[in-house]
Amino acid sequence: MGLKWTDSLNIAIELDETYPDVDPNHVNFVDLNKWVTALPDFDDDPKHTGERILEAIQMAWIEERE
Repeated sequence: MGLKWTDSLNIAIELDETYPDVDPNHVNFVDLNKWVTALPDFDDDPKHTGERILEAIQMAWIEERE
């Protein structure tokens, strides 16, 4: 089963593994959206996102780094 927008922690873990040199504190939502939808396990409608979902993913990624 693929990743959905609501799987913010699992998405954050995959982003951390895929982009180890990126500081999640400085990622803009446009890039974050592109990177999430490009993940091999992502399986959701790319248009079903918004600022709150992207913010949750970014916060989970920041926490994953700490």
